[in-house]
Amino acid sequence: MTLRLPHALSRTLRLFALTVILAPLAACGEKSNDSAHGAKPEDAPIAVSVTAVSSEALAQPLVRSGTLRARRTVKLYSQEEGRVEALPVFEGDSVAADAVVVRLDDRLLSAEVRKAEAVQRQTELNLQRIQSLAARKLVSADEQLRAETDARVAAAEASLLKTRLGYATIRAPFAAVVTERKVEPGDAVPRFAHLLTLSDPQSLMIDVSVSELVLPSLKIGTAVDVSIDALGATRFAGKIARIHPTVAADTRQGIVEVELAPVPANAQAGQLCRVYLPGVSQQRRSIPLTALRRDQNGEYVFVVDAADTARRVSVKSGASLGERIEILDGLADGDRVVTRGFLDLADGKRVQIPHQTPAKDTPLP
Repeated sequence: MTLRLPHALSRTLRLFALTVILAPLAACGEKSNDSAHGAKPEDAPIAVSVTAVSSEALAQPLVRSGTLRARRTVKLYSQEEGRVEALPVFEGDSVAADAVVVRLDDRLLSAEVRKAEAVQRQTELNLQRIQSLAARKLVSADEQLRAETDARVAAAEASLLKTRLGYATIRAPFAAVVTERKVEPGDAVPRFAHLLTLSDPQSLMIDVSVSELVLPSLKIGTAVDVSIDALGATRFAGKIARIHPTVAADTRQGIVEVELAPVPANAQAGQLCRVYLPGVSQQRRSIPLTALRRDQNGEYVFVVDAADTARRVSVKSGASLGERIEILDGLADGDRVVTRGFLDLADGKRVQIPHQTPAKDTPLP
């Protein structure tokens, strides 16, 4: 007995069978179409910027710390004993050159000066009388000589007392700031007692210790930068004012004096500062700082080979040279290192380099 299916069901079965047969063929066609359109996106070259490794004469800046000090500082001492009659200045006060800063009681010395002046006038009158008599041969030569000697001694005594009287008034030798006040009005002070200390705020300078290996490369007048910790990160202009002629035998370091020109506002003696000296210039192989990478395995760079493929190369860095860094090992002059385009970059990745890539980056200032 033959089973006959309804016409509609038979048609449905035929369509299903046809779909099963054609599906794999369609998939093969799509795969072939993908192959015809090129490589997968992850195999596309990565755009990078490169620069060539080079060796050139570069100097590593030297940073040395020091303390600001005033070159012109004076301690004022009494040269006469007496009571302090006036002392009008205090610590921090500014004084003009030749201004009176201390006055001692000078009444006793003033009286002695008047007495000496009276004696001097008397001896001068006596000398005139003797000389008049000598002209008439009425006195001996010895008597005339004694009169002349007495007049000279009296004049010297008066001059000495006037000088001592001047010591009772003490003046500032230059425009300065009072940094120490040791006595008060009314104090009785002996000779050579320390009364005041004055400092010139416009003579601030720094002494820094520098290795004997660097000293020959430094010259008087060389411009340097100076930063003062208390005044922030601002760098101020300075210059090498003096290089001491001797080197300490125990440290092998010499002293270099650096002066500020001009002295910045709010700078004070005793503040900590840092001096940026030019280093010794020598041939160094260097790359831009942006090219150097670091991870748990150490320092490395990406070098682009002749086939435009990035290769990870381990390196050893040296001195920091501003926006560049010295490479001690791992690279040769002419190697092309990647400076930008590190996203997704890995060892063995193909790269694409713009034609405008310069051979070198911007030189150091």
